[in-house]
Amino acid sequence: MTDTAIEVTGLRKTFAGPKGASTEVLRGVDFTVRRGEIFALLGSNGAGKTTIINILSTLLAADGGSATVAGFDVARQAAQVRENISLTGQFAAVDGILTGRENIVLVAKLRDVPEPTKVADALLARFGLTEAANKRAGAYSGGMTRRLDIAMSLVGTPPVIFLDEPTTGLDPEARLEVWKTVKGLADSGVTILLTTQYLDEAEQLADRVAILHGGTIIVNGTLEELKALLPPAKVEYIEKQPTLEDVFLALVGEKEASSDE
Repeated sequence: MTDTAIEVTGLRKTFAGPKGASTEVLRGVDFTVRRGEIFALLGSNGAGKTTIINILSTLLAADGGSATVAGFDVARQAAQVRENISLTGQFAAVDGILTGRENIVLVAKLRDVPEPTKVADALLARFGLTEAANKRAGAYSGGMTRRLDIAMSLVGTPPVIFLDEPTTGLDPEARLEVWKTVKGLADSGVTILLTTQYLDEAEQLADRVAILHGGTIIVNGTLEELKALLPPAKVEYIEKQPTLEDVFLALVGEKEASSDE
């Protein structure tokens, strides 16, 4: 079995604009995600992170390049890709009228998973939602809603999960809840591709980070590898190690400066 869960090569995408104008969002994106790791795709709003997720989850066709997920080509084997993934988008796909248990049972029935109620109870317990199982999801807090959303995405135990900006709009406590959930998923062997614009989120969660800027991946590596790209820390009274924010701003700034010249 290959160690590669996701492989992206030369991915390109252009969107048509008004009056015949067009915007090239992806200009040849390349990266690889290993099985069982958390890979963070970091970039500003509009960088193309969601476009990549939509292509990898077969919701959008690429204009060029290739991509495989769980060993299947996203263009030629879309059905097989969908059988091996789950997608949690920026906005929760929770039905507020249904209870937490009913939301999960509904997904289990749609996916033809045996014993849907048993599956729902197991997932509710796993995500600390057992006491709220019979409450309408519309009454959940932001953190609880996001946890329920992720729990629903795990019905059928997909080996690859896409989390598109999973903590957008959440308060700090809810963000910590989601972080704990994501770390727990990775510990269980699930491969996670996480998109985020929050530098601290990538720093806390990711095994490896890729920075998407100007339609391409400008750097890709572990946090320590990215920190090593900056000059050695200056020693005054204490040694200050660079943060991921320092790396991101330095690299993106360099790219923008060179493009202006």
